[in-house]
Amino acid sequence: MGFSKFVQVLTAALTLMPEFWRDPAVRHALAVSLGAVGGALSRYYLSLWFARHFGVAFPYGTLLINLSGCFCLGFLFGLTLGRATGIAPEVQLLVAVGFLGSYTTFSTYALDTANLLRTGTWRASLFYWAGSAVLGVLSLELGRLLAGWLPK
Repeated sequence: MGFSKFVQVLTAALTLMPEFWRDPAVRHALAVSLGAVGGALSRYYLSLWFARHFGVAFPYGTLLINLSGCFCLGFLFGLTLGRATGIAPEVQLLVAVGFLGSYTTFSTYALDTANLLRTGTWRASLFYWAGSAVLGVLSLELGRLLAGWLPK
């Protein structure tokens, strides 16, 4: 199923909901909640995978999760900004706020930076701290640019 077909199915499903579920406050909260579960589980399992394969001396998992989350958020905004995409607000909330908000780990980023500083690994601390911020912005812009290359 293509992305546009997926969006059409989700949008159509919204019209079949009982009246209670048609309240935007309920739909928006539900969308964020559902997305958050998937984002948190994705972050958790990817972090375990990176720790198992690369060790825990450097937070590779957190760094790559933050960069991929920034890229995906940039891609989503690149798809929706200035376009009449027909993507329901609930779908945008599910992905951007729910999934990606839960998936990216900037609170963990701060903790990992502090832990690296506490261990006295100044170069790794500086690379991780600045690399996450700078490469995160570059990843976001790369995602936005890639989305802009897709046909409208």
